[in-house]
Amino acid sequence: MSVNYVYILECRDGTLYTGWTTDIERRLEEHNSGSGAKYTRGRHPVYLRYLEEFDSKEEALKREFAIKKLSKEEKINLIESST
Repeated sequence: MSVNYVYILECRDGTLYTGWTTDIERRLEEHNSGSGAKYTRGRHPVYLRYLEEFDSKEEALKREFAIKKLSKEEKINLIESST
């Protein structure tokens, strides 16, 4: 069974990007090479600021959706509470 990750990246311009993947190292490489999400192209380098693990894709996608609905301030609070 693969692990599903939900993550928050901080982009070079200070914006935050939330996504999910089954391979966080590969996904970070994609974002930083410009072949990741359209949003992060041109905003790299990106830095991993938050990471959660889930057993199922469905759980991860629900959490990703919930995080995307948060304000930037709420996302920053989430990041800070995890460190």
